[in-house]
Amino acid sequence: MDKNTWIGFLLIAAIIVGFTMLSRPSKEQIAEQQRINDSIALARQMEYEAQQLSAAIAQQQEEQNASDNTPTDLQKSIETTFGAFAPAAKGESQMTVLENDKVRLYIDSKGGRIARAELKQYKAYGDSINDLCLFRGDESELAFTLITANNRIISTKNLYFTPVERDSNHVVMRLLTDLEDAWIDFEYQLPDDEYMASFTIKPHNTHNVLAQNVNSIEMQWRQLIPQQERGRKFEERYAQLQYMLVGGEMEKLSESKTATKRENARIRWIGYKDQFFSTVMIADDAFTTTAMESTPQAEQTRYIKEYKTTTNIAFDVNGHKATAFRYYFGPNHYNTLKAYDKDKDKADKLYLKELVPLGWKIVSWINKILVIPMFDLFTSWGLHIGLVILLMTLVIKLIILPFVFASYKSSAKMRVLKPQLDEINAKYPPEKMQERQQATMALYNRAGVSPMSGCLPMLFQFPVLMAMFWFFPTAIELRGQSFLWADDLSAYDAILTWSTPIPLFGTHLSLFCLLMTAVNIVYTYITMQQQTMDPNMKFMKWMMYLMPLMFLFIFNDYAAGLSYYYFLSLLMTIIQTMIFRLSIDDKKLLAQMEANAKKKANNPKKSGFMERLERMQREQQRIARENAKAQAKKMR
Repeated sequence: MDKNTWIGFLLIAAIIVGFTMLSRPSKEQIAEQQRINDSIALARQMEYEAQQLSAAIAQQQEEQNASDNTPTDLQKSIETTFGAFAPAAKGESQMTVLENDKVRLYIDSKGGRIARAELKQYKAYGDSINDLCLFRGDESELAFTLITANNRIISTKNLYFTPVERDSNHVVMRLLTDLEDAWIDFEYQLPDDEYMASFTIKPHNTHNVLAQNVNSIEMQWRQLIPQQERGRKFEERYAQLQYMLVGGEMEKLSESKTATKRENARIRWIGYKDQFFSTVMIADDAFTTTAMESTPQAEQTRYIKEYKTTTNIAFDVNGHKATAFRYYFGPNHYNTLKAYDKDKDKADKLYLKELVPLGWKIVSWINKILVIPMFDLFTSWGLHIGLVILLMTLVIKLIILPFVFASYKSSAKMRVLKPQLDEINAKYPPEKMQERQQATMALYNRAGVSPMSGCLPMLFQFPVLMAMFWFFPTAIELRGQSFLWADDLSAYDAILTWSTPIPLFGTHLSLFCLLMTAVNIVYTYITMQQQTMDPNMKFMKWMMYLMPLMFLFIFNDYAAGLSYYYFLSLLMTIIQTMIFRLSIDDKKLLAQMEANAKKKANNPKKSGFMERLERMQREQQRIARENAKAQAKKMR
């Protein structure tokens, strides 16, 4: 190695060493981190003790006399562990129900939490009687950690609340203390005709009960997501923990594997998302120092994911300012979620609509501007969902018709030029590739053909194709909607099932997917008939037929509505192709191209693309000549 190389290595080493020293935490930071770790360890120990004591209390209430503890001993233990909150350590779990036309919520007196949430306008797959339940009982847990004035750390999940104000839409769950005029209220409000409930924590005269040096409260939130749809594999793909940072930037955890993340930025809301439904907790202020975890569940269970969150939120122990949240229990319906931002300033917008995945940026624009409004328009007419998809397919085909026709016409031009291209290939062997390219470009220029003219129309069609790919699996309007043999267009339409899974295929065969594959093979055959392929490229011909078969494996688990759309789209494409074939005569097209070539010969003018292409070829030739000269000099 030369001197410059050694200097480079030394500089890199110096940079690495310097960065390591600069990024090393200071003594103060190490001490602070140790203090936090000690606090966490202490909190866990106290939490364990409180849980053990709660179990002892429950046992004592069931059995009037404990084996080793007298009631007096147990009472002393309660007072020691729970301090001022000892009166709330005993009680019975009772449910208070809030409901409107859309949601039914059960508030448990133990922990003062929402223990069950039902959506009254939806049913779980296979259950046509009971309302869809997002979670129940131990499937969900919400707790807040309280630090008492004597530095005891307790959790609200071990305490019993008392409902003091309640009606069908409103309840106040009160956490009493041993002081007559000190308590903490959990207030729930469920407005009429809403999926959104408000949840407010209001401390009252707790400055003598809680530690004064605390300005935030820790929240632990856990929830199991039960399987609600027919296709577990597909539902798992869309179930995801998502959250929105203050400022409107969406983040998410992996949906396919166990994932953990610690977020130090301010978070506006955290969503526990399933394919079609979500439970979202929204902070009026912000969540800070948040740790999140998403864990896929075993296929043998009725659950698909478990989500956990530990976070902090501002809390005023003096009670001057309440800690406010909002809860969303509802469908992942784009217009429903979008409505929460209506007439709101940018800083106040929630962007809950981002819970509905609509694809990459350009694809999502097509869905938002074209697909969703068109779908809403047709469904507003009261049409059956099968007819709605048919009309959407027709409209989309009409929109992209000019691009499809341009692509077909370009292919027809290339086809009629095939004999002349064969002559050029025969005249210039592969050793004279540059001359062959120049002659080919000259032919294209005379005939007025651009090699890219067939690709660009296809490029315009691709975003529309992908928009539909993203739209149908997330359209909750298809859920439970039957059409022909499919009883649910949001899930696969199995016509055959078997017990032993076939690798990459599963345990069923979807009929719409099979029909789509068959029509795709027919379309491939028609397309191949229009093209003249090199006999030495037979493998490519078989590859063209292999692609539709691959789609059979890919789309077998997808929504029947999507396969139905692709089936209709391909069928209409075949009809379009037949019409194009009748409307374009190869002999007339060749004559027109020859006439254009004569006009260009009298008034030579190259297209911008052809000029750029020829410049690139000349540049390549120049570089090749220079390289050849340099090589010749070396040989001397």
